[in-house]
Amino acid sequence: MAELQGQTVVVIGGSSGMGLATARRARAEGAEVIITGRDPQRLKQAADDVGARGSVAFDATDWAALGRFFDGLPASFDHIMITAGGPYYAPLAELDHGRAVHDFDLHQWLPVAVAQHIVGRVRPGGTMLFMTGTDARRPGPGQALMAAGTAALPALAANLAVELAPIRVNLIAAGFVDTPLSATLLGGDLDRRRDQLRATLPIRRVVEPSDVAGLAVHLMVNTALTGATYDIDGGQQLVPEG
Repeated sequence: MAELQGQTVVVIGGSSGMGLATARRARAEGAEVIITGRDPQRLKQAADDVGARGSVAFDATDWAALGRFFDGLPASFDHIMITAGGPYYAPLAELDHGRAVHDFDLHQWLPVAVAQHIVGRVRPGGTMLFMTGTDARRPGPGQALMAAGTAALPALAANLAVELAPIRVNLIAAGFVDTPLSATLLGGDLDRRRDQLRATLPIRRVVEPSDVAGLAVHLMVNTALTGATYDIDGGQQLVPEG
């Protein structure tokens, strides 16, 4: 039996990468899916690919647009996942205040804003999921901002789980995942990084968006899970960084 049959899953940032993979997996498990993204053309293609019930193109950090999006959702739905936004890396001498504030909005404030909107909307026992990385585990040049942000998010997830109960709140912390965003960030170094990870990770392969999607759907289905952070990195933290 499909594990999400008759349920509705909303994915903010569902037009590519881990968000799209989660929408696809949720749909395969019987859910109705609603996705968002910034690029209307890419979002339409993703919605057609998934067979989404609906799609809305907007910038998730446009708080008025975010409010309008929630106003247009069904009065009740089951799960929401937030994957919008990539990391901002820069050495201290080059940190831009405007980009830093935008990064804070994407990774810290957006989950809070979504949490405010879903009270009374997500059914009891449903799930709010959001994403972080593992940057806080490996300090290094250019990572101060992201390390501070990723260190804060497990505390945010735990506190939201208490305040939003019986809605469940969980955080997924991903290492390298082979997504279009990773390709953009690494450019010509992408193949080298893939080869390095295949040789050094305990799983001997690169983590794919479908792996994250499988974890996300499990967190939606397993109603005993809330307030926790779940690493998915193929064992990346267990080996020396090359």
